[in-house]
Amino acid sequence: MSLERLAATIAARKGADPDTSWTAKLLAKGPEKCAEKFGEEAVEAIIEAVKGDRARLTSEAADVLYHLLVMLAARDVTLEDVLKELDRREGTSGIAEKAKR
Repeated sequence: MSLERLAATIAARKGADPDTSWTAKLLAKGPEKCAEKFGEEAVEAIIEAVKGDRARLTSEAADVLYHLLVMLAARDVTLEDVLKELDRREGTSGIAEKAKR
């Protein structure tokens, strides 16, 4: 599954019944809850990265990507918006880019 397809599925579930869709349930709880869930998943991925369990890290990383896209959708930020920002930064040193902020 590509990230584009996953993002499209999440967008399509925005108006779905929260009783039948986990994505709709998360979105119905609001952006703050979506952000909280993303943070929880990110911490779980960090723990697995530190432990060195490749399979668990892979699983948690998938959860992180999913919850990142849900959090973005909750604030009407698209994957395309994020990809455009990455394109804008391409070829720029991370140090130079941070100095501009």
